[in-house]
Amino acid sequence: MKEAERYKARGVSSSKAEVHSAIGGTHPGLYPGAFCKLIPDVVGGSEEHALAMHADTAGTKSVLAYMYYRETGDASVFGGIAQDALVMNVDDLLCVGALGPYLVSNTIGRNARLVPGEALKAIIEGYQELADLFSGWGMELNLAGGETADVGDLVRTVDVGATVSARVRRDEVMTNERVNAGDVIFALASDGQAVYEKQYNSGIGCNGLTSARHDLLRAEYAGKYPESFDPGMPENLRYCGPHLLGDSLEGTPLTIGQALLSPTRTYAPVIKKLLEEARPLVHALVHCTGGGQTKCLRTGSGLHYLKETPAPVPALFERIRQVTDTPWREMYQVFNMGMRMEIIGQEKLQPLLEDLGREYGIGVYRVGRVELAGGKANRLTIKTPDGDAEGYTI
Repeated sequence: MKEAERYKARGVSSSKAEVHSAIGGTHPGLYPGAFCKLIPDVVGGSEEHALAMHADTAGTKSVLAYMYYRETGDASVFGGIAQDALVMNVDDLLCVGALGPYLVSNTIGRNARLVPGEALKAIIEGYQELADLFSGWGMELNLAGGETADVGDLVRTVDVGATVSARVRRDEVMTNERVNAGDVIFALASDGQAVYEKQYNSGIGCNGLTSARHDLLRAEYAGKYPESFDPGMPENLRYCGPHLLGDSLEGTPLTIGQALLSPTRTYAPVIKKLLEEARPLVHALVHCTGGGQTKCLRTGSGLHYLKETPAPVPALFERIRQVTDTPWREMYQVFNMGMRMEIIGQEKLQPLLEDLGREYGIGVYRVGRVELAGGKANRLTIKTPDGDAEGYTI
């Protein structure tokens, strides 16, 4: 897949080609087509179960939290970073049908000279707050401690990550093997305010933050916080935007800083009810994180995904597009564009999904369909304001 050029110039890969090449020789697990790797139940020894373990971080979003803290003195912002790290793991595990109980271990690497103890406290409390939220939905999220290390020689500000494991019945695993021509693609909105969220969510999630931060924020931040970016980045791509963190984001109740830091929304309660009520109708779940709307290309074989009616573009992505003139093709490759969780399956899912959307205050969109690609490789076409973006392949 052709790299998103602006993203690549900042030292970040949307396709993760080198990563996929590096792991190409490793064992794919029990279900090679599944969204996450599953292995035998080596803990319980059950032939009826599989284990899934996933690790991820909040990425460079933690740098934004650091800058926001330095500008405002509000350490509570780091609590949202804990949610980012945790949801990036849990919502991936949802895509293989793992509904918990979840076992969580977290890691925090910080530069202790710059990131104080009150930030650590906010991160740890953020994990507990999300665990309590999951408990209210009847889902166990067990916090098993972790590692906090002062590694200023390695980490310029702070790095927040988590590892989450879960056990799932093999007969309930979402293997993605049933995706085929005739399936419908639905998407759950990443923006707006779900009933379980404290404030409006911009929808940014946890991907594309390197570009979003530098494209929107003003050059003065490079001088104030040189520790917040890679010194090898080309100067013309460092904090080259028009905004301060406190500027309003038109069309939302948020400032630019708040929009960039919107905690990543979990879809756990929606997916839990969906699978409990209609698992046979669901052929695949795709968490649109790294690679944005191209993530579906790693699902199935010989399929053409046509996203003919994408969700309305959230205000934050629209603003990034306005200030950078980034091609729509690249925008959909880097960002989730307001559609962070895809459900692929039978058309009969639509009324149930719409009911769940109303129950939880989350937009539900019928964005496209699946047809045969005419070969072994998957293809993707997305209808954008500038016409069809085609030729996405892996």
